[in-house]
Amino acid sequence: MAVEGERQKIVVVGAGPVGALAAIYAAQRGHDVEIYELRSDLRDPSTTPLNFSRSINLALSERGINAMRHSGRTDLLEKVLSETIPMRGRMIHSKTLSGEFIEQSQDYDIYGRALHAADRGSLNKTLLDELETMPNVKFFFSHKLTGADFKACKAWFEISHSESSKDTTGTRAREVEIEFDLMIGADGAHSAVRYHLMKYARLDYEQTYIDTLWCEFSIEAKEVQGSGDPSDKFAISPNHLHIWPGKDFMFIAIPSSDGSFTCTLFLPSSHFSVLEATPSTIPSFFDAHFPGVTSIIPPSSLIQSFTTNPHLPLISIKCQPYHYGSSVVIIGDAAHAMVPFYGQGMNAGLEDVFVLFSILDSHSPSPSSLVSTYSLGHALATYSTHRRPDAHAINDLALQNYTEMRASVISPLYKARKYLEEHLSIWLPGLGWRTKYSRVSFGNERYREVVRSDERQGRLLMSLLGGLSVGGLGGLIGLGIWGLRLVRGRRGGEF
Repeated sequence: MAVEGERQKIVVVGAGPVGALAAIYAAQRGHDVEIYELRSDLRDPSTTPLNFSRSINLALSERGINAMRHSGRTDLLEKVLSETIPMRGRMIHSKTLSGEFIEQSQDYDIYGRALHAADRGSLNKTLLDELETMPNVKFFFSHKLTGADFKACKAWFEISHSESSKDTTGTRAREVEIEFDLMIGADGAHSAVRYHLMKYARLDYEQTYIDTLWCEFSIEAKEVQGSGDPSDKFAISPNHLHIWPGKDFMFIAIPSSDGSFTCTLFLPSSHFSVLEATPSTIPSFFDAHFPGVTSIIPPSSLIQSFTTNPHLPLISIKCQPYHYGSSVVIIGDAAHAMVPFYGQGMNAGLEDVFVLFSILDSHSPSPSSLVSTYSLGHALATYSTHRRPDAHAINDLALQNYTEMRASVISPLYKARKYLEEHLSIWLPGLGWRTKYSRVSFGNERYREVVRSDERQGRLLMSLLGGLSVGGLGGLIGLGIWGLRLVRGRRGGEF
């Protein structure tokens, strides 16, 4: 049981980016930290990812950057960013009616801000290496959570992948019992911590699979002769997220620092079934819907990737609360797994860490002191209440953004609204006008407030367009009325 002023034992389950950052925050505050991970050391190239795939490359944005900025580790953010590639916008690939391939760049942000393409393995390695320099941190890889008593603050782990872990019969893995003051569950969408939490907390749980599967492909790096330009190793622009929109499906490519691109096909399950039955038609399918791809990925490689790599589902999870008493809290995908279409899954998880420890700090007598059981329970309850509406909001936004990525990015109406909203932020900076995307990706405004602000802007924008449609003097009057409404709304705190 936690006693104020004593060193406490924090157990983090899950050594991915979110769990690793949570362990850094905890260790930085003087706790004794133990990290338990189902897989073997994630820094080992031979470690098989849980979904048997390199997974969709990560897009690190301001929320994740801000969480690392406040980790207390002075060089951590610099180390992470040094291994990323800035992506200033989307590159939309399509073709004209005459059959000519065209590329259209759409900057994410009128102010030139960029997302950072990050290799999941490299990011994870940087965070784990940082943890290894901290004397109050211990790693326990190949440990599977099999049981937990959140009243007694005990847990049981099965040790796998080691001959020494088996009993004398050689048929059963050894199980160990541990005690803790606080368990932080950061073990992903199929969280074991959440499973055991549901036995104690009255936890509402909603799980949704969308009718879309994903499969990984890759664009290989080009060979660069001698001391040529390093950018020559990229087959396409390295500073963009590349999208081939297909209305009901899409193909994307995200750069890696070695010059390759991790690509993902998102397709309804019925289309996957057709292609699975006739894999020889995959190149022609790509030629019909994703122009130019077969010129950078050989048709034989497309077929091999499609038939070899798994076809994986996309899941969205909402639940509440995120804690039980003073003993356990879940964060990241364990609390709010989302589809990847806003690039916010990892960023939201890293932000969870920042929000959680900010609340824990606010319930401590001083930033360096450790909280009592009572204070810890109150802090976790505050976190659950505070974070839930934001997590639910970004889950919904991620689902909505799939439509934008696969269809709306080529819509004239979408382009017009984006242009107008971005330029209003320049023409009328005092009004705080920003696009929804910039609020989500380049700021730290609460997700639920982003939704509210965007809805208000949408209503005001329709008023503006309605006024202009009257024409002439009526249009000017409409614009003036709209401006007054906007200013009054701003003064009244609407934005």
